Amino acid sequence: MTVRVCILDYGSGNVKSVYNLVSLIAENVIISNSVAVIQAATHIILPGVGAFEAAMSKIRNSLPLRMIEHEVFNSHKPFMGICVGLQVLADTGMEFGEHSGLGWIPGEVQRLNTTGLPLPHIGWNDIHIQHASPLFLDVRDHQDLYFAHSYIFKPVFEENILATTWYGEEFACVLGKDNLFGVQFHPEKSQKAGRLLIQNFLNIR
Repeated sequence: MTVRVCILDYGSGNVKSVYNLVSLIAENVIISNSVAVIQAATHIILPGVGAFEAAMSKIRNSLPLRMIEHEVFNSHKPFMGICVGLQVLADTGMEFGEHSGLGWIPGEVQRLNTTGLPLPHIGWNDIHIQHASPLFLDVRDHQDLYFAHSYIFKPVFEENILATTWYGEEFACVLGKDNLFGVQFHPEKSQKAGRLLIQNFLNIR
């Protein structure tokens, strides 16, 4: 099967850098919100930087959400959210008040409790694999990846936590539910490890 990747664009600042990484791996990569492109895609990626509420407002205004939900939940296309693109999969975000998310993975986005460490959490940190996943093929436990965030996704169900990281507290950094995946770190800034993780995502059918 030919891999066709659609990177959704709702005005997030890291869309181009995600495109640059994915296009090193796959030949058919398009930044688009077009219904036709999304329907033709085999894999869908939702990048994200910034605040939860602003991201959700842009997503609702820019993306054909009902159709995307059909492709994800009815056609079972692999979907990945990156950073805030992960956080908006939650039911609720608590950044600058309480705001509704997409509700695709049960949970809430809360401020990271750094217990005195600087916030935001910026830089390289290692991940601790909790559950086996095709995302982790050839990815070693305690692999370093690049983070830049102040809020974390706290899922309702422990089985959705695929990997964790510690920074003041242990938090979920990779989540998964069926064909849905999300990462709190930035694969596009994580060099070889980030590229391997994206390669593994694109190998999921």
